[in-house]
Amino acid sequence: MASAAVRAQVAAKWQESFNRLNRNEPGISGLLAFSEAWTLAIEFLKPRDLNDPAPQKQYDLNKVRAAFGVVGECRRLPVMMEVFLEDMRKSQHLITQEVEAYMTLYESNSDPEAIRSLVYRLVDWYNTWKPTADLGPTMISAYTLAFQTHVFSVLPPSFARGIKALVSATLQRTVSQSQDPQDRVLWQAFDTLSLIDRYETLIASIGYEFIESYVEETCAGKWSEPMLVTLRAWMIDKIVPWMLYPFARGATNADEAKTMMQGVGSRFDFHMHKTLCNLRTKEIFDIIVDFPESMGALQDLKECLARVDQRADLVQALRHANNKRLLHPGADTKDILSHYVSTIKCLRIVDPPGVLLFKVADPTRRYLRDRPDTIRCIVASLVGDGESGDSLVDENDPIQPLQQPEMENYSDPEWNPEPIDAGPDFRASKSSDVISTIVSIYDTKDLFVKELQVLLAQRLLAVKDGNFDRERRNVEILKIRFGEAALQVCEVMLRDMTDSRRIDQHVQSQTASSMHPTIISRHFWPALESSNMVMPGQFQILQEKYAQEFSVFKPDKVLRWLPHLGRVHLELELEDRTLEADVPPLEAAFIELFSEKDVWTVDELVLRSGSVNRNAAVKALATWVDMHVLKEDSEGVFRLLSVTEGPTPGSRPQAPKPAEAGELPPVMSVQQQQAEQMKIYWKFIEGMLTNLGSLPLDRIQSMLKFAPGYDRTVEQLGSFMEAARREGLVNAKDGMWRLGK
Repeated sequence: MASAAVRAQVAAKWQESFNRLNRNEPGISGLLAFSEAWTLAIEFLKPRDLNDPAPQKQYDLNKVRAAFGVVGECRRLPVMMEVFLEDMRKSQHLITQEVEAYMTLYESNSDPEAIRSLVYRLVDWYNTWKPTADLGPTMISAYTLAFQTHVFSVLPPSFARGIKALVSATLQRTVSQSQDPQDRVLWQAFDTLSLIDRYETLIASIGYEFIESYVEETCAGKWSEPMLVTLRAWMIDKIVPWMLYPFARGATNADEAKTMMQGVGSRFDFHMHKTLCNLRTKEIFDIIVDFPESMGALQDLKECLARVDQRADLVQALRHANNKRLLHPGADTKDILSHYVSTIKCLRIVDPPGVLLFKVADPTRRYLRDRPDTIRCIVASLVGDGESGDSLVDENDPIQPLQQPEMENYSDPEWNPEPIDAGPDFRASKSSDVISTIVSIYDTKDLFVKELQVLLAQRLLAVKDGNFDRERRNVEILKIRFGEAALQVCEVMLRDMTDSRRIDQHVQSQTASSMHPTIISRHFWPALESSNMVMPGQFQILQEKYAQEFSVFKPDKVLRWLPHLGRVHLELELEDRTLEADVPPLEAAFIELFSEKDVWTVDELVLRSGSVNRNAAVKALATWVDMHVLKEDSEGVFRLLSVTEGPTPGSRPQAPKPAEAGELPPVMSVQQQQAEQMKIYWKFIEGMLTNLGSLPLDRIQSMLKFAPGYDRTVEQLGSFMEAARREGLVNAKDGMWRLGK
């Protein structure tokens, strides 16, 4: 049994509630009024079916507001809200049926207008069931949450596809400035149903995709002018007006809209930079090829990389493109060098500290270092070899000495730390000289100096008119780059050419001669190709007379003739004709021998001319056969045609003319000189392997250092041993070398 105190407390609570509902009215009149107000309010709020054809009951809004007021005075609004939400949950199947009907229609024809109709219909349901504002924001918020929760739970995945199509259409119309008034209504409907918040990522992706397609369409392959300014103007004129609908809804002025769009606007601008950066990254190889016409694209790329951290992607893309399109045997060395120079210039524009260049250039530098003709191509460009194509050096660039790597000067007030993405081996380079960067491919400049001497020798020997101004200018320029000490030999070579003309003029003044030899210093010039050729007849007499006069003028020097080099101008007097020809010495020697007798065999000619190469002899004879001076009567037998002969029936056809080939340079290349010098050391290697058996390469290298004049690296020795292995002189197994059987 309850105690008296409990009964008193319950009675007090009951009386309090009764008074609240009765509102201190006499009797139960207040309670009856509350009951009527409750009934009216519940009936007014009860969700109705929009598809019900029966006429809807009309209510006096003043009475409804009064009923809401009575319920509010009695503090029963929370209970009424629960009843209303429960009634709404019981009617949610009506919305589900509507959604299923519209989505079935959309999935059958993929027409986004079905999605538009569904959105409008859902707004109608929302507005029809929405409580009046008199009930306060709490009840409206609770209703909105319950309504949206149910709608989102019944929408199928295909609804997002329809929303995307609708939003894309609004963007297209905004950009084309053919806006539909219904677009504003559609965005308001989206806002009412909170679809903008739910599908914000999807809506933003539509803008991203449109930006991507526009950048690809307008910027691909257009590198001459910067495109970022144009893209920013396009974003302001076309994209920002569309962005106002989803991302600045509710803004009352421009400043408020700008504040609301600050975050999303920054993301759209970032995506525009990222898209352009991706495009330029894919095109970077062709941009470098097109430099300097592609300066605009490089400026865009520099600005994009400052905004978008995609430096690693750029390095990877360019290295992949280089390996695929450039660093392979089919590419010419000069093309690789030219592209490397353009890469240096382009990446210095994009990244002045040089981190990108350091990461990209390493495979190219290693590949060029392994190519045998790299040094020759670089040197040919340095001396202005116009026949080899475009020069690697810009004529407008100042000529600078080769710059060596410098130690960091931390006391320099302009010193800056290395970039954050620099590797441990990176060293900042202050050099802007492309040639210094190219020469640094190799550890020493001595290789370049030797190749310079070879190329200068070839060019000097090729001069016909005695004008060496161009070569002298090149040497002066190279002095600036490599230093005067490194080019002393080149100075001697130039002086030899001048002295040679002076000596020849003196000899000619003493005894006129049709011979004008070039006299050079054997110790200062690169090795020239040797031959056992001997000039016969009058040519030998001319050489002896010239040598006698030279000995008188230079008694302390002796001439050593290289008769296989040079050119000979001949005038041939035959019985019925006179011919003039400018031919190499071997051709001249052969036709001189035909003055002794009319018929010679190839073997006889080879023997009389000093055992020259038989192939070279056949080629020389073919020259006279083509000029109809000689005729090959049988294989290897040639006859002088003192009188021109026409072709006779049954006669043996003339020997075919060999394919024309470029004349071999008279000066031995650096590689040829090294090979000849290594042949000297072969005897040492052969003795080691004979006496000591199998030896590793390092042991052979260490023992060869005791040989006089040996200065080769272990890599060069390895290349020589590989060449010897291919010739069968040695065998190699597990790193051990032994003599071949």
